[in-house]
Amino acid sequence: MGCLGAICGAGVVKGFQPKQYQALGGGANTVAPGYTKGSGLGAEIIGTFVLVYTVFSATDAKRNARDSHVPILAPLPIGFAVFLVHLATIPITGTGINPARSLGAAIIYNKDHSWDDHWVFWVGPFIGAALAALYHVIVIRAIPFKSRS
Repeated sequence: MGCLGAICGAGVVKGFQPKQYQALGGGANTVAPGYTKGSGLGAEIIGTFVLVYTVFSATDAKRNARDSHVPILAPLPIGFAVFLVHLATIPITGTGINPARSLGAAIIYNKDHSWDDHWVFWVGPFIGAALAALYHVIVIRAIPFKSRS
């Protein structure tokens, strides 16, 4: 469903802003000139890791039980993580960190450059998310819960 929404969203942008859409390459992600596919993949892995780890940490049930304000404030660290990841990775890859968004832009723009490095925007986020999940479960969740008694 996310991929279909991304395709429709990219189509809407192309329909309402055709000049800007073409000028900006349809929003399709590519590894920027001067960077290797490996550095682009690394940027996507690290960026996705940071985002997914932040989401896990901000919404962790163990933490929610200890700190009652956490569920209310969870969007703040998540939004800040998205902001920081974009600052770091826009110059390298245009910031994928979401395979559905990258796919939608690539399908609607459908020029050669939008498919050249497309695998980076699937492999990187899947590896980054898997590493964040493993780190959270194995390392962070293994830390004993301390109550305030």
